[in-house]
Amino acid sequence: MTTYQRILAQQTFDAPANYLSIHTIDMHTGGEPLRVILGGFPDLPGDNILAKRRYCQEHYDHLRTALMHEPRGHADMYGCLLVEPNDDEADFGILFLHNEGYSTMCGHATIAIAKLAVLMNWVDVVEGENVIKIDAPCGRLTAFVEVKAGEVVAVSFHCVPSFVVSLDAQVDVPGLGKVTYDLAYGGAFYAYVDLHKNQLDLDLSRESYSKLIAQGMAIKHAVMDSAQTIDHPFEHDLSFLYGTIFIGEATHEGVDSRNVCIFAEGEVDRCPTGSGVSGRMAIHHRRGEIAQGESMTIESIVDARFVGSVEEELTFGPYPAVIPKVVGNAYVTGQHTFLIDPQDPFRHGFFLR
Repeated sequence: MTTYQRILAQQTFDAPANYLSIHTIDMHTGGEPLRVILGGFPDLPGDNILAKRRYCQEHYDHLRTALMHEPRGHADMYGCLLVEPNDDEADFGILFLHNEGYSTMCGHATIAIAKLAVLMNWVDVVEGENVIKIDAPCGRLTAFVEVKAGEVVAVSFHCVPSFVVSLDAQVDVPGLGKVTYDLAYGGAFYAYVDLHKNQLDLDLSRESYSKLIAQGMAIKHAVMDSAQTIDHPFEHDLSFLYGTIFIGEATHEGVDSRNVCIFAEGEVDRCPTGSGVSGRMAIHHRRGEIAQGESMTIESIVDARFVGSVEEELTFGPYPAVIPKVVGNAYVTGQHTFLIDPQDPFRHGFFLR
């Protein structure tokens, strides 16, 4: 048998018993990656999703970095881990992973995992609307997957109550001067910076990628260091600023505006950011720019589109709030078995931008 014939005959690596094997299915939503961790990750004890999140942070963070960071991932990789839900009312629970740690909400992951649940028959799939309830760190999310002739044709979700903390707040940012922003929550807190209100040397194109990261992180840290209060009304674990979202003019006809989100440790969201769109629905509703039942189409840095709308008005703690709806789509890109060799000096990953 020639070497090439042996290559054709043996195409699976038989990992030694001391390797850790982690199985994933990879997807993207509007170009934003999602690595769905399914097998090989240790069980996480805890009575609820936030407790499981804390346990993962304290005991298995090296597995997050192994799967998100290089050489298995990259600076903008994103992932999720499926866990038991808080109670029998939900279908499953979810934790969100990225380059910095564990976010509280992720819309693009919610869209992707809802579609995957239908594709994998994790739920009893019916023709028409399939409702999937997901327990996330920020609370319970309800996703809707429309199936026609056995094919998924639409995916959307209702976010948790989303609200505005402040409008037209200002912060002094080193190197940028005074920046005006809105602070809102859509499952995570963001500082929203409208380019029309600020004299920033910036546009929302791919060519401005590095500048967007630098200015977005400068604004994020300036807001964090300011007197601005960032407190979730019920959960301390949710009380932190996740990122900066720049808002500008759309570049395509039929689109209302453009979002570019800089989050975690300088990650750039390829999609319009589901939690960010949720927070924007709260802002636009508060300003009287969108009514219940009306919608907006928002594009991303790579021209992916989400449609956001206001489904319900309510009160959440001290805040007038809304339940946003976000519509998008996701696609499977591959499935992997990642191996962690205990002798590999880079087994837990590294971060090099």
